[in-house]
Amino acid sequence: MISLSPVQSLLACCLVLVVGRVLTSQIGVLRRYSIPDPIVGGLLFAILAYALANWGGVSVSLETSIRPTLLLLFFGCIGLTANLKLLAKGGPRLIAFLLALVPFLIMQNAVGLGMAWLLDMHPLMGLLGGTITLVGGHGTGAAYATRFADFNNIQDVMALAMTSATLGLVLGGVVGGPVAEWLMRRHKLRGSLDPQASAGPAPLDMVEPAAPPTAGSFIVSMTAAFVCLVVGGYLAMLVEGAPVSLPNFLWCLATGVLIRNGGARLGLKLDDRATEIIGTISLSLFLGMTMMTLDLSSVARLAGPLALMLIVQTLFCALYAAWVVFRLLKSDYEAAIMSAAFCGFGLGATATAIANMQALTRRHGPAPEAFIVVPVTGAFLVDILNVIVLTSLISLPFVGGM
Repeated sequence: MISLSPVQSLLACCLVLVVGRVLTSQIGVLRRYSIPDPIVGGLLFAILAYALANWGGVSVSLETSIRPTLLLLFFGCIGLTANLKLLAKGGPRLIAFLLALVPFLIMQNAVGLGMAWLLDMHPLMGLLGGTITLVGGHGTGAAYATRFADFNNIQDVMALAMTSATLGLVLGGVVGGPVAEWLMRRHKLRGSLDPQASAGPAPLDMVEPAAPPTAGSFIVSMTAAFVCLVVGGYLAMLVEGAPVSLPNFLWCLATGVLIRNGGARLGLKLDDRATEIIGTISLSLFLGMTMMTLDLSSVARLAGPLALMLIVQTLFCALYAAWVVFRLLKSDYEAAIMSAAFCGFGLGATATAIANMQALTRRHGPAPEAFIVVPVTGAFLVDILNVIVLTSLISLPFVGGM
């Protein structure tokens, strides 16, 4: 057996991230569907480790005790970038988008629970094939998977969570564009670039980038992130044993929201770019370590039920976006673009949603309201709503009883 120390494990994880970065930048399909670098590199490491253990007789052991801290740092940084003042800019479309999102979260979990019942799986596995991974992504999926493994003793739960979140990224990128194109053809909608080239607001990806954050801004953001960990951990300890159990990461996220929006009154200014980089690094290291330690034999056992569950979820999300989201958002060009974005983070992540919108606006023309509503919703509102829905469902006796 090869046992790596904490520093050696971090080095191995960093190398995995570098390899994943190279592969996602060079392989078109990985770049097109925004597959995360740690997922690609970590999965490659897991395959090599599996082959080495089964055919070479040598197993690799990593020191991963830092993983929970990295995950909490990530959610703390999400809260620290949640600017509540942006909510006013979204106007009626933001409210309509949220009105469409809340029942979707409930119904997507209902679909997951129904599929778990049909496939004779634990109900919590249905939630993992629902909004935990498809809306929450890898970070939320890993957080709940760890919780289910510790408190419910469910085997192979991390493998299901990571695989479901990864496939969700691909599916969200695949169906979003076709849904929007179908809506535009059906309702004869056109963007500013369809009849002829015209002036308009520049798409998000064409805005000139600002100067990079400084070392000082990183230090301030890192300090705030660790405050989120300490305060969030203390709050979680205070409510331990309460009738309704809330995950630790929610307290860290909530602390970050309070610091971000209440700190201005005390003269505290955070650089969102520095905070986002810290959060991205924390999540990348966490996911890298998680993927590196995946049991691929467990993934193979779950492949059939998981594939069937995701196919049903994809069909449901596409139909919901086309027939509910589009209508609630005024059934115009902006609504079609946001319907594609809805598929993006309804199955994958905010990055997938924005990628869907960028691809469509480059072809058809700008959609300025969409680029306000979707990032604001995907940045933190969807996570808060998702946790509320999940906490309510998990507390039900026939689901988890927690």
